[in-house]
Amino acid sequence: MKEIPVQQSVGRVLFHDITRIAPGEFSGRAFKKGHIIAPDDVEQLLRLGKDHIYVLELEEGFVHEDAAAVRIARAAVGPGVQMLPPAEGKVRLMTARPGLLKVNVAALDRINAIEEVVFATAHTNRPVATRKLVGGTRIIPLYTEEEKISAVEDICREYGAVIEVIPLQSLKVGLVTTGNEVYHQRIEDKFGPVVDAKIRALGSTIHRQILVPDSIPLTVQAIHDLISEGVGMVVVTGGMSVDPDDRTPASIRAAGGREVTYGSPTFPGSMFMLAYIGDIPVVGVPGCAMYNKATVFDLIVPRILAGERLTRKDFTTLGHGGLCLGCSDCRFPDCGFGA
Repeated sequence: MKEIPVQQSVGRVLFHDITRIAPGEFSGRAFKKGHIIAPDDVEQLLRLGKDHIYVLELEEGFVHEDAAAVRIARAAVGPGVQMLPPAEGKVRLMTARPGLLKVNVAALDRINAIEEVVFATAHTNRPVATRKLVGGTRIIPLYTEEEKISAVEDICREYGAVIEVIPLQSLKVGLVTTGNEVYHQRIEDKFGPVVDAKIRALGSTIHRQILVPDSIPLTVQAIHDLISEGVGMVVVTGGMSVDPDDRTPASIRAAGGREVTYGSPTFPGSMFMLAYIGDIPVVGVPGCAMYNKATVFDLIVPRILAGERLTRKDFTTLGHGGLCLGCSDCRFPDCGFGA
């Protein structure tokens, strides 16, 4: 610490809090430790009786908390994420566009393993809107060694973006609804409106819906017709259980689908199916999607629209967090489902 006249303190860093007491009006902190003194602060400091102040003299090789947080954030953020100015030693991260939030968890773990460095984010693989808070970073003390911040920057160079927002593609989606009861108009189709609303909320559109009975040849034909019409994804609803007359999984395979998974460690949505016909993803959606706000459909389809080609491992890792708790006030995707 060093004591200097307040008039010479502009640009210097306060080493301690400065309190303001106005009887009957205010009693509390006027300036926080770590504050960088601005020209407009001098008069207020004098009114507080601070003719001299203590400032922090950082030796070479040390970094102040604000500068450290800015450097960490600048190294870590990727496209679609913006930094807010440092406040109380912390830099917050906000989305600059809607899309799919992607966090490199391995890189994040390595950053947080560095003593005195903290970096928190929202869950990866979640759809986000613009101006959504998705992360924050700081160091714990008022200042830290330069080498620790350099280590963070090295990790970010190695991994690339630690946090970013990938825009969702706007696709034409084909919808095949199976079931004798719907095809013969014995009951009203409840699946179509639900899937249409979910797809539109993600920025894509339903190109066409085809109703078919519980028939493998007719379901295969509907899938092929939609692909020939240029859809970028096919959604098949109904017939996803293991009952003998539920033939959707067999139909997707018969249509040429290369199966990624039939079954997902998620509740609701365990009977979900994903396959690819060429580069076209084909998803089989179980009946729970009709009446649950959040299912595996809502975890997987945004990733498909972000351009990911999913593998079996992408599903096996969903088990930890794959249980929806059925909260009375559903806050998905701002919850732990699928995280």
